[in-house]
Amino acid sequence: MRRIANRTRKSNIDFPTINSVATPHIPGLVRVWLPNGRRHGHEWIALNPRRHDRHLGSFSVNLNNGRWADFATGERGGDVISLAAFIFGISQTKAARALADALHVWRPA
Repeated sequence: MRRIANRTRKSNIDFPTINSVATPHIPGLVRVWLPNGRRHGHEWIALNPRRHDRHLGSFSVNLNNGRWADFATGERGGDVISLAAFIFGISQTKAARALADALHVWRPA
C-alpha cells in the first residue's frame, strides 16, 4: 500500500512543464554536463559519460528537444529530464526535481 501512495505523490511533479521550461536551456546544460562534446548542426555530439567511451559521436543529444541516444549501446531517451537522469545515474523524479530547482520552476512539495 505504501508503494502506491509514493507513486501517487510522485505524480505531483509536472514533468511536461519542467521539460518545456528546460528545453530552451539544453545547449547550455549539455555544455556543462557533457563538456567534452561539440555542436554538430542541431546535435550535441559527445562521449557517453556513463561508460568508457572513446568515440566522439556515439552519444548524441538533440539540442531542440533533448532526445538523446547512445548508438553503441542502444540506450536512449526522449527529453531533457531523462537525459539528466541518465547522465547523473538518478531517477527521472529526482532529475525533474533538480531541474525544477535549478530553473526555478515552481513545484508542489
